[in-house]
This record gives sequence, structure tokens and C-alpha cells, in this order.
Amino acid sequence: MNTVLLDFNTRAQEVDDYFIFLHGLSKQTTKLAVADSAGQYQIQSLNPELEKTLKANGLLLLYNLVESTMRNAIVAIFDELKNQAISFDQLKSEIKMIVLQNLKNRSPKKIHLQINQISTDIIIATFDGEKLFSGNVDARLIKEIAKKYGFSYQTDFAKTKNGESLVDIKDKRNDLAHGVKSFKEVGQGKTIEDLLKIKDEVIEYLRQILENIKTYLDNQEYLDVTTGNP
Repeated sequence: MNTVLLDFNTRAQEVDDYFIFLHGLSKQTTKLAVADSAGQYQIQSLNPELEKTLKANGLLLLYNLVESTMRNAIVAIFDELKNQAISFDQLKSEIKMIVLQNLKNRSPKKIHLQINQISTDIIIATFDGEKLFSGNVDARLIKEIAKKYGFSYQTDFAKTKNGESLVDIKDKRNDLAHGVKSFKEVGQGKTIEDLLKIKDEVIEYLRQILENIKTYLDNQEYLDVTTGNP
């Protein structure tokens, strides 16, 4: 999980850097220098139409952060189960259901060679991190995942708005991915100041969700306590 947090911090810094750069261009504290035919540089203001495209790119960066963070977090849960050699019988019922659903979704031909000790190997062999998400991650889905696995989805509303902006980010990402709207159309609805506020809320929301998952793993809350597991 520490690796997940480090990766998140790196990606979040990339997003921060982009929005700081975009804010500077918008407020002209960062200048664009364009060379003319004589090789002389001329300072230009940010074209308003280009600004819309750059804002839409910022939303793509934010969604990429959201989906990659949640994928890495779920992978970390299964890595922990593997590293601790947790057996199927030790798991709480909700996670047993996840494993059984994963088994249903996998072809026996693809997993049988990975299984030697079925009670432990079936958990990892049936898990496919590549198929976790596909442009569908928002706060509602994260809440559903938290309930399924048993980690907390509670965050500090004053700082995170409980991820309420994620549904709009997801929808705009999908509009761009499927060609429903142009970058200019997606980028015209919000100011740079709006985006900076959303960016800060989203990053803090994800950070707090990751801390919740770390607590969940540290306390082994994936275990069925009724079986006498430690």
C-alpha cells in the first residue's frame, strides 16, 4: 500500500503541475513566446479557444488519476491477501463473494495452471486487475466498492465534498473518449478557478480513501472474525 501512496503522490503532483501551468497561462504570469519568420520571439496571450482545449485536457488528467488510483488500490488489496497467504476460508463473506464472482468471470483454461493450493491460489488466480474499471469510476462506484470490501468511504466533506465532482469528470471524460463532444465544448463550461477547486477536492478525496484502505489492510479487516482469525 505504501507503493500505491507513493505512486498516487507522483501522479497527483503531475496534475498539480499542469493546473499551475494552465493557471499561469490564463493569468499571464506564464507567457507564451512564439518565434516569427525572422526568428524573433513575440509574447502572445493564451488564445481563449486553446484555453478551452487545455481545460478539457486537465479533466482527462484528473480522471486518469481517479481510475489509476482506485485500480492500484484494489490490486494492493489482493497483493496483501497473497503476501499474507490468506485462504478463502479466512475471508469475510463479502470478499468470498467477490472471489466467486471473479471465478465466474474467468476461463478455467486461463487459470488452472496457476492453482496448486486451491484455498489460497484461487483468490489471486481469479483476479484480473485490467478489467476492474473502464471509464466508470465516480464517488458512487467508490462507495459501492468500499461497501463490498469493507473499508470506509467516509471523508472530510469540508475538504473533499465527498468526491461529488467525480461524476462530472467521469461524464466529460467519456464524452471526449467517445467523441460525443469536442475538447472545446467540454472545456468551456468551467473557469480555471473552478477547475483548481475541483482538482484540490478530488486529490484530497482520493488521498483520504487511500488512507482508509491502508487502515483496512493494517487491521486485516478483510478477515472473517467469526472463525477465530487473528
